[in-house]
Amino acid sequence: MFLGIDCGTQGTKAIILDAVSGRVLGEGSAAHDLISGANGRREQDPAQWLAAFEQATHAALNAAGLNGSEILGIGVSGQQHGLVALDATGKVLRPAKLWCDTESSPENNRLLEHLGGEQGSLERLGVVIAPGYTVSKLLWTKEQHPDVFSRIEHILLPHDYLNFWLTGRYATDYGDASGTGYFNVRTREWDTVLLDHIDPSGRLTKALPELLEADACVGHLLPDVARRLGLNPKARVSSGGGDNMMGAIGTGNIEPGLITMSLGTSGTVYAFSDEPRVSEEVGVATFCSSSGGWLPLICTMNLTNVTGMVRELFELDLSTFNALIEQAPIGAEGVTMLPFINGERVPALPQATASLHGLTSTNFTRGNLCRAALEGVTFGLRYGLDLLRDSGMGSQEIRLIGGGSKSPQWRQAVADIMNTPVICLHHAEAGALGGAIQAAWCVAVAEGSDDTLATLSQRCVALDASSRTEPVAANVERYQAAYQTYRHHLAAL
Repeated sequence: MFLGIDCGTQGTKAIILDAVSGRVLGEGSAAHDLISGANGRREQDPAQWLAAFEQATHAALNAAGLNGSEILGIGVSGQQHGLVALDATGKVLRPAKLWCDTESSPENNRLLEHLGGEQGSLERLGVVIAPGYTVSKLLWTKEQHPDVFSRIEHILLPHDYLNFWLTGRYATDYGDASGTGYFNVRTREWDTVLLDHIDPSGRLTKALPELLEADACVGHLLPDVARRLGLNPKARVSSGGGDNMMGAIGTGNIEPGLITMSLGTSGTVYAFSDEPRVSEEVGVATFCSSSGGWLPLICTMNLTNVTGMVRELFELDLSTFNALIEQAPIGAEGVTMLPFINGERVPALPQATASLHGLTSTNFTRGNLCRAALEGVTFGLRYGLDLLRDSGMGSQEIRLIGGGSKSPQWRQAVADIMNTPVICLHHAEAGALGGAIQAAWCVAVAEGSDDTLATLSQRCVALDASSRTEPVAANVERYQAAYQTYRHHLAAL
């Protein structure tokens, strides 16, 4: 039995996986609060993550009918890029700045200029640093909170912090490290020179966590934490990874040819590569994977947050929202939304705001506005998928995850807009499932078992045949016209 944890923006999810049968035996969840402020501030208190971890774990164990002693390993998936700064005693110094925080955009621009612009960043790091990355958050902390900065002894990402809480060890994996902005994805090494540019004293370099291979264990559970969680104190904690990296494992995306697309608070599209094929497109982040390869990826900042806001505005439940989308025609009778509520990462428009275009006295309806929101955020994913395709990534099938994947209407829209077959999984919580599978893999390696990541993936990743959705030729054509209108309005930015 293995515990998989996914610590996201909205909450923490936990699953219990039987790695022999491949069955998920129990699930649990707990919500997080978001600290929002002016200038794009998006932060969270890491203490909430610990409380949610405990609550979700107990719920999953209860649902599985287990007492926790059967758990052999734990794998943690965490939201990428967030900065968790600790002092010498391991105490959190201030709320964690998250992936969706754009307050450090000015600092990011200065660091990007120092690197020689987008091309300079791409050549040096293999990625183009963006405001959501960790590196600009460090410079922001130094300039806005010098007292906090002076006390930093350890720099961790959200999943690293959870692993530290579980084991007492400061460590990270290559996948999550590659989203910091101070890591070279080609050589798989920290760029300590860039950190020394921020602080010439070398303090930041000394604060870096140890790098672990994907199949390595961080350690065993600390006795006090094991008691708090009600788990086996001999359980091993795997290297874990960022939510996208663990989502790749949880969707079986561990070999070339597949595309994983996540319809969550943010939208992500990624594919596995067995070599560091760094794209010339600055919007493609060629991160390392948490399975031993690379994970070319694009991320949009706005997805279910936008459709959720429209639902709340019109006081709609999900079924009514979906019904209105079905009633409105493709293209929303000319209404187009640029859905940049949080600014945008792909394309790189961190200071952009959302806007509606093409409204008239006849098309200004709830249905058209609902459809324009859904189409607008999905067109953003199409923009990103085109970048991946242009860089040589295949897309024979899209494995769809995240809350939006539960909507048949949205699945059909994705299939038609991308002109690619879509399928979901029996267990939509791909990050937590990926964590549990990786934990089983790490324990197998540590104990000399024959289980490989590939055999565990075949056994534990189950596709939902009833969700398979094929593109409809007539819809593909109509969406293409609407997408070109979207691109026209986008070009004006």
